[in-house]
Amino acid sequence: MKASVGDRIVTASGVVGGAVRDGVVVELRHDDGTPPYLVEWTDTGERTLVYPGSDSYVEHVPGAENGGGGTDTTKVWRVQVSLVESEGRTTAEAVLVADSPEHLRTVGRARRDPHDTDVPLIGDEIAVGRALRRLADRLLDDAESDIESSTGAPAHVHL
Repeated sequence: MKASVGDRIVTASGVVGGAVRDGVVVELRHDDGTPPYLVEWTDTGERTLVYPGSDSYVEHVPGAENGGGGTDTTKVWRVQVSLVESEGRTTAEAVLVADSPEHLRTVGRARRDPHDTDVPLIGDEIAVGRALRRLADRLLDDAESDIESSTGAPAHVHL
């Protein structure tokens, strides 16, 4: 395994169902790109020395081998979805965690008809789908507003 400063390293959890972590290689300890690497983790901002194992891989970022001098930029946006189920009702909250200081939040709800069989997974799917659709709509609305502010002309983002 070889990496360059600016490459993304992804490490799977050693526990079933555990989180996948990713970070950016910020320093090499060997000129040939072999481990270990100093990695800044995107979830905590913490920097640690990493000796990647078989549960890790490197995503090479174009231009990173030249010290990140390329024009490409890599960003990571995450969506976190939380579910609450109670008495035949499901509420999902989707939160977009991005570079901006404010996180974008939307909510989706589902309600089970009293005559339907109780299958919680269906309520989860509907509530999450609605929350994510609202999140997508909000992002597109924000993009249209930003285009209009930038150009002074009405904008419509085509799907």
